[in-house]
Amino acid sequence: MSQIHDRFQTTIAGSLPKPAWLAEPNKLWPAWRASGAELERAKRDATLLWLKEQEDAGIDIVTEGEQSRQHFVHGFLEFVDGIDFSRKVKMGIRDNRYDAMVPVVSGPLRLKGRVHEVEARLARGHTGRKLKITLPGPMTIVDTIADEHYRDKVKLAMAFAELLNQEARALEKDGVDVIQFDEPAFNVYLDDVKRWGIDALHRAIEGLKCTTCVHICYGYGIQANIDWKRTLGGEWRQYAEIFPALAKSRIKQVSLECINSKVPIELLKLLKGKDVLVGVIDVATDAVETPQQVAETIERALKFVPANHLFPCTNCGMAPMDREVALKKLRALAAGAALARKKLGNRGQSPIPAKSRRKKTRR
Repeated sequence: MSQIHDRFQTTIAGSLPKPAWLAEPNKLWPAWRASGAELERAKRDATLLWLKEQEDAGIDIVTEGEQSRQHFVHGFLEFVDGIDFSRKVKMGIRDNRYDAMVPVVSGPLRLKGRVHEVEARLARGHTGRKLKITLPGPMTIVDTIADEHYRDKVKLAMAFAELLNQEARALEKDGVDVIQFDEPAFNVYLDDVKRWGIDALHRAIEGLKCTTCVHICYGYGIQANIDWKRTLGGEWRQYAEIFPALAKSRIKQVSLECINSKVPIELLKLLKGKDVLVGVIDVATDAVETPQQVAETIERALKFVPANHLFPCTNCGMAPMDREVALKKLRALAAGAALARKKLGNRGQSPIPAKSRRKKTRR
């Protein structure tokens, strides 16, 4: 088992492929292979498997891999009263990037009970590493569900933020170190992020003492997202619109897409004061990065992010990816971070003024 490092601690965006004995492989929304008690055992087994795989690969901050959820948003919605799953409607999401069959909000929202207690406690009991659990962000939930009750996006987002906060506070008590909110919608509705999206996130993290994070990417490596990226031009500058507002927010960490993207690397400087989870692993290709490529991405990011705020990460979740490819990419992530530590030495500290280096950064 590898040591835990002070610099360039590695982590992943959240999801990992489900083993073929748990669910259909290589699908974003796979069908389960079992049901009832057998399914619950299979989810538990898959969670423990991926915890071990992450540790063996050298990942410093691990997740439960979202093995208990069919989908990163609907895995939360299934535990919410006031949503009618029997009446799904076709709706364009992410500004009509693609169509999806979504359930309907038909009444006041409230949690049926705990959402991720089982997997959080299971993971906490089986790893000594820092543990991250992901939740869908309020804006992204609102963009992934039809509303026939609140009839106001902001009211609906705040209602979901309240429920997310309830679960997040409970996860903190379960011993979770990092709670991350996934907000791909932040790259689409740029004005709404500043008008109410960050306010909704603040409601979701209210009262938390653990590390909080928001993940903002350009989507999973599925064809609809790949096609959308082709329309964004030679430079992807969405982050420029929202990072200044996030820098002023109470969120501790921001997870973003970097390697093989057209995001201008200098935009990272707009997150001054935040931990930046820099995507050094591309989830839109099965080509496995070399440790040298990972280290080079880290080195480029260091021109704009202080070393003690830089966390090498994946661009997005790996849920639809081939399991063996994902495992190789985890190893490349850890090996690349190790190479960067060795290669950069004290140069990795260069973006931090000497006075600041003496201060201890809370993690």
